[in-house]
Amino acid sequence: MTTTALNPTTGDLEATGAREADAAGEILDLRARIDEIDAALIALWKERSAISQRVGATRVASGGTRLVLSREREILDRFRTELGADGTQLALLILRAGRGPLGATAA
Repeated sequence: MTTTALNPTTGDLEATGAREADAAGEILDLRARIDEIDAALIALWKERSAISQRVGATRVASGGTRLVLSREREILDRFRTELGADGTQLALLILRAGRGPLGATAA
């Protein structure tokens, strides 16, 4: 981990909620890493959504169904196993981003 603030300022102390400069510096470093992870998650979300939409379009263009529910259940199960109940909710959002809400019709 790189140090982003060797000498945290009073503003850094206030912004981080820390009472000591060392703690504020560590918090700033950790937040910087969180921001990097968030950027990666957003990029991956967009990439996954685009790929999933292509899968659906390819399947429909070949005369197949819009959805394959067994595949969606597989994904839900994987996220639930790894992340618990929150994983299920996350998987539902991810699936919706890739296929749109259930009941929506393709244009």
